[in-house]
Amino acid sequence: MAIGERIRFFRNLCGMTQKYLGQVVGFPEKTADIRMAQYESGSRTPKTDLTNKLAEVFDISPQALSVPDIDSYIGLMHTLFTLEDRYGLTIIKTENSVSMYADPRKGTDATELSEMLNAWAEQSEKYHNGDINRDEYDKWRYNYPKYDETSGYVRVPSQGLSDMLINALKKEQEE
Repeated sequence: MAIGERIRFFRNLCGMTQKYLGQVVGFPEKTADIRMAQYESGSRTPKTDLTNKLAEVFDISPQALSVPDIDSYIGLMHTLFTLEDRYGLTIIKTENSVSMYADPRKGTDATELSEMLNAWAEQSEKYHNGDINRDEYDKWRYNYPKYDETSGYVRVPSQGLSDMLINALKKEQEE
């Protein structure tokens, strides 16, 4: 799904009009809807700062907007082939279905992907068991890895906390 389609998806999910969204991210009222329509149709591609603003408005990770372009089955297949090459994605045929998994024995990247897929499976299971609702599940997915407690990604301190710790260490060294 191209970035324009993702913008439309999240805009509709949030119940916003193109005009409202355009104004919220800083476009003048007269052109806000036109600009957003251009991004959603793919005739314009948002730069990084606009993508970040849109993600902030939608309360999602910027990466949730800029997923690979999988608008066709052929494009999707080539994305999956790349995942096989890069991350050890493995496909197997069983009697009644086809399954994919990341084989952690295929290297560091495959191990990392396997851990991420396991975290996703845990959240999906919580949702399907009724332990979390759809909004909580979507919040986890669209902000990934922010709320993923199983990965090391969320254990990185915020820039503010990091700056505070560095300043405290500097003060301690000066004394």
